[in-house]
Amino acid sequence: MKKAHPCGNNEWEITRLGADIKIKCLGCGRSIMLPRIEFNKKLKKIIKL
Repeated sequence: MKKAHPCGNNEWEITRLGADIKIKCLGCGRSIMLPRIEFNKKLKKIIKL
């Protein structure tokens, strides 16, 4: 994402795909749901593990 999570971590795991996208912060474990359009605007880079 373009901005880091308030916990300071900038790594996310995608847990659900669909009309809404659910991402989980790998630092604190908090989950966030975003509409696909908003997610695409905020996305910076994809790293495949």
